[in-house]
Amino acid sequence: MSLLTGIDHLLIEAPAGCEEAARAFYGSVLGLLEVRKPAALQKNGGAWFALPDGRQLHIGVTPDFQPRRKGHPAFRTSDLKAVEAHLSQHGIPFRPDEEAGVPRVFLQDPWGNRLEIVQGQHESQLLP
Repeated sequence: MSLLTGIDHLLIEAPAGCEEAARAFYGSVLGLLEVRKPAALQKNGGAWFALPDGRQLHIGVTPDFQPRRKGHPAFRTSDLKAVEAHLSQHGIPFRPDEEAGVPRVFLQDPWGNRLEIVQGQHESQLLP
């Protein structure tokens, strides 16, 4: 029996003053809806977004911010070609890849953090 039941949210680090760029990129470009942060956390800056599956994406301000070049969230899509066209329309560079056995693209958010968007999902094969 697993003690964990799933993922509640992902947090992506960003520099102070990131809110406008977060809303433009994650809200306007990627189409996520912003959700209200708890009152006690609003003073910390950043922004929270709802993911279509009920989970959340948190953009959190961190001192001495350094972008994540390797560690990254991977979002799912059912139509990667549509995502690629949409990113191109917004002038956002991406790199297609199928090395892991599924179609996917890598891109960066406004602060240089690595993101992945995968069509379908990575298959899980449990070890014996």
